[in-house]
Amino acid sequence: MRRPRRPLFLARAPYRRRRLRDAARLLPVVGLLLLILPLFWTPDARVALRSGDVIWFFLVWAALIALAAAFAPGLRSGDGRDDEDD
Repeated sequence: MRRPRRPLFLARAPYRRRRLRDAARLLPVVGLLLLILPLFWTPDARVALRSGDVIWFFLVWAALIALAAAFAPGLRSGDGRDDEDD
């Protein structure tokens, strides 16, 4: 007799945890791109940072902290087992 096949789709909870982990891994890359964005919109590279650029840095910095804090509870594994078995 054949063993029953594993379901084709994953359960919702492990799938969402994996996507949340993927988003958390991308957060530093997206943050770096957002932080260097003022260098691209400055017309002259020799010009010092303007006040709008400094405000942009602080807003991006605060948004990255808020996103990391929002991701943190979902990254904690509540049951203590690895998702690779799911």
